[in-house]
Amino acid sequence: MHERLDALRETLEAHGQAHVLRFAEELDEEQSSQLASQLESLDFARLSALIKTALKGPDDATSEDVGADSLQPPRVLDWGIDEDRDTLARQAGAELLSAGKVGAFLVAGGQGTRLGYDGPKGRFPVGPLTNRTLFAFHAQRVLATSRRYGAKLPFYIMTSRVNHEDTRNAFEEAHWFGLDPAQVFFLQQGMLPAITSDGKLLLSTRSSLSLSPDGHGGCFRALRESGALEDMESRGLEQLFYFQVDNPLAQVLDPLFVGHHAMERAEMSTKVVDKTDPAEKVGVLALREGKTCLLEYSDLPDQLAEARDADGRLRFRAGNIAIHMLTVDFLRQIATRDELPVHRASKKVPCLDEKGDRVVPDEPNAVKMEMFVFDALPLAQRSVTQVVLREDEFSPVKNAEGSDSPATCTAALSEQAKRWMASAGLAVPDGVAEIGPLFALDQEEFRANLTRGDFGPMFDRPA
Repeated sequence: MHERLDALRETLEAHGQAHVLRFAEELDEEQSSQLASQLESLDFARLSALIKTALKGPDDATSEDVGADSLQPPRVLDWGIDEDRDTLARQAGAELLSAGKVGAFLVAGGQGTRLGYDGPKGRFPVGPLTNRTLFAFHAQRVLATSRRYGAKLPFYIMTSRVNHEDTRNAFEEAHWFGLDPAQVFFLQQGMLPAITSDGKLLLSTRSSLSLSPDGHGGCFRALRESGALEDMESRGLEQLFYFQVDNPLAQVLDPLFVGHHAMERAEMSTKVVDKTDPAEKVGVLALREGKTCLLEYSDLPDQLAEARDADGRLRFRAGNIAIHMLTVDFLRQIATRDELPVHRASKKVPCLDEKGDRVVPDEPNAVKMEMFVFDALPLAQRSVTQVVLREDEFSPVKNAEGSDSPATCTAALSEQAKRWMASAGLAVPDGVAEIGPLFALDQEEFRANLTRGDFGPMFDRPA
């Protein structure tokens, strides 16, 4: 096994990373194999380019960096404004779904650590009455949509190294939430090494690098390397609905969004909600030189973040909720080019010092590199930005308490159920309520599915 490390030494020296072998002579066969496997998995030419980009300039962009003078608000499709257009879009989306041309893609690589939960975030319970998990909400929406349109729509799930097996187990234990196992395709996102401020790789142990997930922008590479893109082509897919695990209100495979995206012949599209507070910590969509792009809230200059139009609404109000439509052709192009920019984040990373002693830093000591899926937006020739109602489609679980917490998410699910009940003329309970995806995917379906035997505050159907 030591021969494998010796074979790697020339490459490591050429890229200034030979220090990771400083403890190689102390390793046994198994440890040598572990380190060799990690090093062999890295494309050092690509890695060196990523490191160079990550270390260039400060973490925080300036107004000049983001091209503030060239930014304009995007053209948006406002919710409920043009009923004729929306009707045509729903029809177009329904046709694609019925033909089995659309798949769902869930990004679920995170753990529930910030929520005080030991396991994949998707296992976290948020159902107001049922304790239905995030995974269950999403999987049941895929199942209900498949049943509605008479097509077994595929469900791609991107995990990470730390939660892959546990995520798969969650689906197996739940009997795939009623889905046909053949509909579900698991893939793992890639990993990138943590580095020092001068670009040196860090060791987590004497036989392993310090690695972390490469961000949701790594999905393009993961789709290619896992064989998921080939699977999509074999199924005849044309479109992919992208969403993230922490938002149980996400209207997965929504025919309206699918249809708007398809009617515009867009390559990548985005759902947004109206941002009403300039200080809200959510990225916003904008146009730069005619191309759609997304700016992190910290990158938008104050004068633009606070600017309002003649109606008193924020000019830059298209708040990103991490829901996209992408064509499979566009996915393939981005995956082949492999050209998304890498972003840096200063983090506290436990590692080995020069003597091999483990150090747990009190201050940030390392740079983690990651890519963001929304950086593909400017590469699309056509894009749709669709505004949706926050109360109906966006209530993520990110924090243990306060905003975007389990409490606010559960309340949003309950309030949505109550609105649907009121629209159907039912008595609204004083306490919480819940409507399962298998009972109804939307308010219209809820009213249509009610029978005399249905009573609140919980409406559900078995898988």
